[in-house]
Amino acid sequence: MIAIVFIVIMAIVIGGASLFGGDGTAAAVSTTAVPWWALLAVLFAFASFFAGGIYVGAALSSLALLAGFALSDRPFWNFLGEMIWAPSTNFVLVSVPLFLLMGEIMLRAGLSERLYRGLNVWMGRLPGGLLHTNILACGVFSAVAGSSVATAATMGSVALPYFEKSHYPPKLVLGSLAAGGALGNLIPPGITFIIYGLITETSVGALYVAAIGPSILVVTLFILVIFYYSYKLKLRADPSALGVTWRHKLASLSDLLPTALLIGLVLGTIYAGLATPTESAALGVAGSLILALVDRKLNWKMISESMHATARTTSMIALILFGAYVLNYILSALGVPQMLAKFLTGLPLPGWAIMLIIIGFYLALGTFMEGLSMVICTVPLLFPVVKALGYDPIWFGVVITMLVEIAMISPPDGTVLYVLQGMRRQPGPITDVFSGVMPFMFVYMLAIIMLMVFPSIALWLPAVLS
Repeated sequence: MIAIVFIVIMAIVIGGASLFGGDGTAAAVSTTAVPWWALLAVLFAFASFFAGGIYVGAALSSLALLAGFALSDRPFWNFLGEMIWAPSTNFVLVSVPLFLLMGEIMLRAGLSERLYRGLNVWMGRLPGGLLHTNILACGVFSAVAGSSVATAATMGSVALPYFEKSHYPPKLVLGSLAAGGALGNLIPPGITFIIYGLITETSVGALYVAAIGPSILVVTLFILVIFYYSYKLKLRADPSALGVTWRHKLASLSDLLPTALLIGLVLGTIYAGLATPTESAALGVAGSLILALVDRKLNWKMISESMHATARTTSMIALILFGAYVLNYILSALGVPQMLAKFLTGLPLPGWAIMLIIIGFYLALGTFMEGLSMVICTVPLLFPVVKALGYDPIWFGVVITMLVEIAMISPPDGTVLYVLQGMRRQPGPITDVFSGVMPFMFVYMLAIIMLMVFPSIALWLPAVLS
């Protein structure tokens, strides 16, 4: 419903702007190159496929073939192999399964449970201490996992037992875990940055550096939300944390050490320029195996389960990516991205207003579409528009990733929300997760607005390091 209302409003705004002073040349070019009814038919087919629940990779591939046969007069089928071969042999893409494998090994080696336990010792005295632990543990785990779903599933399995007999409201517990899980893609080494860099030919290392400032901003806003609700609901410190001494706190640092070593190994080598993201991902896998061996958790069963889970997720991403590449090739051959760029830049609206329309479009799209699919399907179309408006590709990559995170926790179809609902030990409706995550989702939107007003939050550090 949210998506439908927004799309109607956007159509009225753009249509009105084009009628009252828009660049008629762009519209004329669009109509001449590809008939408007044909574009509407493709859009209708796109919506129908996803509304019908067709698997994303199959939907994109089918839509590409339909658009190619219906609208293109070129023998595009002769080039299908080359279209798929190019992204499948890209060296940057190798880092995706490696980062996923590292997170799976950490989960099965028990390193995530040690991380949560160690952070809880330090945060327990604060009002709403366990909720703060949720955010920080998810944030730290994100720095080695690179995936929102993996972060939410891992930390949810560890954290939820702590709350079974606590005084915390279930809605706030689930909301904080969902918000923390959403950090999985934003905090380096997020997988979305790798996909975005591959599509737009932007430096993944620069994107990782640019994400540091926004990551700190979002985590800070989440913590402020928890402080507000702790004050409002009179949430006291955890009783078990009142007797914790400095000796216990210092001893708990040993639980944080394995994750800290992995973060230093993965991100330290990238920021120091010693390794590419792909090479650092390989180092991370090796490091996680060594840590599992030291903890005596390394065995063939654990390795087999980790590789099986990684293969399933990687295959899903690859099918979506290949289907989207074929579709993007067809649309680019038809000149659709160029027509869209000319039309939007020709509207009598300032650049920031068009950017707000693009952001609103992603917010609406995220209510019914999976985040990674959203990036792969739309970035090739909208990236030329963003460049024509004069926005920095690195800045836009951070904004897109933040919008993907919001899509992950947006009712009614946020992936992270259903992951946490499925992990609840105590029964309850899915609306608990929906209502609990809303305050965090709104402050996430606030963070994007702040990034628009102050782009240096993302761009200052890359400029300094360059």
